[in-house]
Amino acid sequence: MSFLLRRLYRAFSTSTAETTQAAADLESVCKDLYRERNLSILVQKFKKSSELDRFRTKAGIYEKTVRRLASAQCFRWIEEILEEQKKYKDISKEGFAVRLITLYGKSGMFDHAFKVFDEMPEQKCERSVMSFNALLGACVNSKKFDKVEGFFRELPSKLSIEPDLVSYNVVIKAFCDMGSLISAVGMLDEMEKKGLEPDLITFNTLLHACYGSGRFPDGEKIWSRMEKKNIVPDVRSYNAKLVGLVSQKRMLEGIGLVEEMQTKGIKPDGYSFNALIKGFCKDGKLDEATNWYGNMRKNACAPDKATFAILVPFYCEKGSYDQAFELCKEIFNRKCLVDVVLLQNAVDGLVKGGKVEEAKQLVQLGKSNSYRLYNLKIPADK
Repeated sequence: MSFLLRRLYRAFSTSTAETTQAAADLESVCKDLYRERNLSILVQKFKKSSELDRFRTKAGIYEKTVRRLASAQCFRWIEEILEEQKKYKDISKEGFAVRLITLYGKSGMFDHAFKVFDEMPEQKCERSVMSFNALLGACVNSKKFDKVEGFFRELPSKLSIEPDLVSYNVVIKAFCDMGSLISAVGMLDEMEKKGLEPDLITFNTLLHACYGSGRFPDGEKIWSRMEKKNIVPDVRSYNAKLVGLVSQKRMLEGIGLVEEMQTKGIKPDGYSFNALIKGFCKDGKLDEATNWYGNMRKNACAPDKATFAILVPFYCEKGSYDQAFELCKEIFNRKCLVDVVLLQNAVDGLVKGGKVEEAKQLVQLGKSNSYRLYNLKIPADK
């Protein structure tokens, strides 16, 4: 090997090793943040980590950290770590500013989200349809629905931009969440007149709003429009329709719809099975609800918090205490986070049904499980 080639080889090897080490160091920093239980310390560690250029490219760690703080109602600390980001050069990049707008919006801190958007010109950061859409999304996530249409009508001309498909989808979502379905459908008509083709997200938003609010005929009209556009429904589309059928107690048609999904190669998910289970529970049909819970398991679809919240009280109500007990044990086996009230009501129901030993087992599981403490109590008279 010539002298020059040896130099190049050593330089390349050194560069590769340094890159690998930097990646490993960053991964270690992120893992440390994920493991930190003390939120005050987490905030300080996050701010320190933000000094690393590569760390600021990791949107996922920002998302997870802010979500943890929001869950704990620590909005002051969310402001502390996000405002800290403005001192870095990244704030002049629209994508970075959009991240801050979005995180504030998801935390329900709309005024802060708008402030980031408003300050973008001062930060020498371009405002395009991307940041415009982020602001609209922050309105929806913060439930400031009344602001959405105003921004949608006023800002494009000020910013010299044209709303795109995402813009219309966000506004449609806002109208649906407000219960203004006429306005939502009006936005669908408007976007088509402007030459923008609605996508599956557009139709799924409208389908969930219509079927979910008991307006089944309107849902069918939207479904028909979707088919005319040759847009193929997915599991979310079918789940919306399934909820509509179940709410009207059309359970046989609901079962037929699930069978249609399977025929078309669309695998029902937990939402699908929960909808049918809930429908049969509301009808008081124990065997059918149990059967569909079994089908859920056969289809390798794991029961979740919603499944247990539907079935455990239903079994107790029907006096099927053994089944309620087995489901409660399944909650602990799966390390599923449920409301303590659900488990306490199950304990009370077991005692009422003469299953005192089973109730005591649940109380013990509440104390001894490895993922969350549930302070359950046997009723005083027992």
